[in-house]
Amino acid sequence: MVDFNFNRTVADTKAFSKTVIREHGLTEDEYGRIKKILGRHPSLAELGMYSVLWSEHCSYKHSKPLLKLFPTTGKAVLQGPGENAGIVDIGGGLALSFKIESHNHPSAVEPYQGAATGVGGIIRDVFTMGARPVALLDSLRFGGIGPGNPRMNYLFSGVVGGIAGYGNCIGIPTVAGEIYFADSYGTNILVNAMCVGVVQSGDETVDELYGPIVRGRAAGRGNKVLYVGADTGRDGIHGATFASVEISKATEEKRSSVQVGDPFKEKVLLEACLELIKTGSVIGMQDMGAAGLTSSTSEMASRSNSGIDLYLDKVPQREKNMTPYEMLLSESQERMVVIVEKGKEQLAYAIFARWGLHAVEIGEIVEGDKLRCFFHGEVVAEVPARSLADDAPVYECAEAEPYYLAEVQQVKIETLPDLPKAEVEAMLFRLLTAPNLASKRCVYEQYDHMVQTNTVVAPGVADAAVLRLKGSAKKIALTTDCNARYAYLDPYTGGAAAVAEAARNLACVGARPVGATDCLNFANPEKPENFWSMRRVCQGIADACRAFETAIISGNVSMYNESVAGPIYPTPVIGLVGVIEPDTPRVTAQFQDGDWLFQIGRTRNALGGTEYLKLRHDLEVGLPPRIDLTQEKKLQEFLIDGIEQGILRSAHDLSEGGLLVALAESAILSNRGAAVQLMSGQLRLDALLFAETQARAVVSVTSAALADFQKLVAKHGVDAQSIGKVQGQDFTLTVDGEQIVNLTVDNLADKYYNALPKLLGRK
Repeated sequence: MVDFNFNRTVADTKAFSKTVIREHGLTEDEYGRIKKILGRHPSLAELGMYSVLWSEHCSYKHSKPLLKLFPTTGKAVLQGPGENAGIVDIGGGLALSFKIESHNHPSAVEPYQGAATGVGGIIRDVFTMGARPVALLDSLRFGGIGPGNPRMNYLFSGVVGGIAGYGNCIGIPTVAGEIYFADSYGTNILVNAMCVGVVQSGDETVDELYGPIVRGRAAGRGNKVLYVGADTGRDGIHGATFASVEISKATEEKRSSVQVGDPFKEKVLLEACLELIKTGSVIGMQDMGAAGLTSSTSEMASRSNSGIDLYLDKVPQREKNMTPYEMLLSESQERMVVIVEKGKEQLAYAIFARWGLHAVEIGEIVEGDKLRCFFHGEVVAEVPARSLADDAPVYECAEAEPYYLAEVQQVKIETLPDLPKAEVEAMLFRLLTAPNLASKRCVYEQYDHMVQTNTVVAPGVADAAVLRLKGSAKKIALTTDCNARYAYLDPYTGGAAAVAEAARNLACVGARPVGATDCLNFANPEKPENFWSMRRVCQGIADACRAFETAIISGNVSMYNESVAGPIYPTPVIGLVGVIEPDTPRVTAQFQDGDWLFQIGRTRNALGGTEYLKLRHDLEVGLPPRIDLTQEKKLQEFLIDGIEQGILRSAHDLSEGGLLVALAESAILSNRGAAVQLMSGQLRLDALLFAETQARAVVSVTSAALADFQKLVAKHGVDAQSIGKVQGQDFTLTVDGEQIVNLTVDNLADKYYNALPKLLGRK
């Protein structure tokens, strides 16, 4: 490692060596661009500032051309991409602010703190918009766990513990999420965290719990720049740069790039910031997340076309002899930059003091467009703020179809032997106990999902979480979704399917989507095969969002999830938020006694990319299920309408594992049996039971509601097939008049709930 002279000033700076430039994650061309912007060589502090703000994690320099594909506006959108989090209006004077972000690389080297600080960072992104956080979600990916995989078991336990530790301590419920396992994540785990908050949409006060919207602005000459929250340390320096390179043995040793979180400090910071916002004295606010003080100040100044003078020797420090370089790049947690109206500083000091927090003046808004940093009277950095925040180079990457696609897509799955009837029970057990399909109860039981007492539908009983909103008769539904295997086999379909499944999950609890956020987890974009896949994934997402009239209002791109062992699957995680109208009945995936069962949507002979194909034949090949966005929209409207009218008593979408797995899950969740009767027609038996054909759901209806159900089916033009009845404690399946499954619900539940604990040696 180069021995940097951290106190080098502008006046005495000479050209940096190629080694120093590379160690800062910059190319020689990018260094030349910096020299052209400044008209000179940068100081070391300036070099560090550009290195973090021009990293992929902060600048999206390889992904910006793809993000332009997304719809980002709509009648409900109050704030789209470009701020700390997006905001959508849900009526009645309230709005929702939400975002999802990755903390992949830090979690791969320090799983507990990596996951915990990922949660802390996304919470700050939401409350800095003025919104009170009401829910957390996650989306996690790991390699194989179990005996013989101690490293992955450690990462899995650490990540789950970090999410639980931070969320539980700060008092925000973790209400939904997803966990998948695949070999492609063996050296690159993914940890994506999402937060949803509530804010006033206008000037009227709906509930004293919520305040007005605030944005990350640094406007008003003479207004003061306040530093609030925890002291600055040396943890997390170059965290943004670290998140923008491939994982290697060297990067795994960079534990100093991983921040350390304090959820109790963040709790008081949250409350103090929201209290200050309600006074009307806040001009702008932003958290010191990736790239720390550099990103927060430069982004706020750039949005406002203003300049900022910073006095780094005033920054509260928890370690001795910190240099300007370290203070500007530190990613210590639980810190905020607040711009207050001139003359209102004492009000801010009093509020933060009451909460036991620092509120220190470290700068002011000035004329011009420069971010100028002083240290003991000397200028150590002076750069145009916009050049840091918005003028990073944007690259159009080369594209080439991945070499493997033709091979995996052309496998003739129909030539594989069908599943014998005698093996159906065993196959059902294998699927229900497979890590991707088995119950995640041992995970979500570690999360406090009832804190704040807003959770109406808790984890594990429905396809989406449901929360009530204090001050409103409406409820909201939340989910995160992505089938990365689909995206690997057909990137366009994988992108569209992530949005479609998320929308189906919301529809199954009666919610209409109002906005989406994405976390696009990809490998090295500079490799043409990877970028080809990325473009098609993004086009699939864009087309599906337009079909469902849902804008992408925020998000995050995580690149370079790759190692010498290979790239991860393209993993475009979608976080979707929906609104449930007042008086809509509570509906879950749980059966109720005596109800009739129906499959909505047609099953096709399509087994490509299914969990069944992977488990039975150890194949991840074929074309994944085709997406018909028109049929998806019809299904969603059918489900929402049926739930709002009280016709549907349960609803569960058909996705991973197919029809038989979905039926078994509903039986287990409700502790009620079912007698299922199917006709195979032109379908293979394995496709009939385990195909993952899209635009399908299983619903249940009372005898008294059958006539209304038939009218509902006709109204929406969906296909509905009667497939059985809820009864007793036995789960039976008859195909073409022959009974081939006869199991007790208790037996199914035992396998389903205990599979993951047994795999981890906990039971």
